[in-house]
Amino acid sequence: QVQLVESGGGLVQTGGSLRLSCAASGRTSNMFAMAWFRQVPGKERECVAAMIGNTFYADSVRGRFTISRDNARNTLYLQMNSLKFEDTAVYYCAADRRFRIAIPTTSTQYEYWGQGTQVTVSS
Repeated sequence: QVQLVESGGGLVQTGGSLRLSCAASGRTSNMFAMAWFRQVPGKERECVAAMIGNTFYADSVRGRFTISRDNARNTLYLQMNSLKFEDTAVYYCAADRRFRIAIPTTSTQYEYWGQGTQVTVSS
């Protein structure tokens, strides 16, 4: 029903900035919960930022990352500033159509996923 395509990943030095984009198509809605997850080898997928109307940020990125969406363009963004080596991961965007009161922050709560984009921060 929903297709998510990510872009914007790449190689950046510590302290640098990067903006990830996730273009959504299909039966989209501005009522969807949307999120950014990241995953490194040997660890479970971690929610770094999510939103419905309110926003959620993982403690490790709070103050450095900003999640936003442009409903007219059906695009989700993740602005990443002051990047650290520890931010290196594959980043995924996710969406879920189900009505929720609380912002979902676990991978099992999301139905639609992008293919992922690699972010590498050099130390």
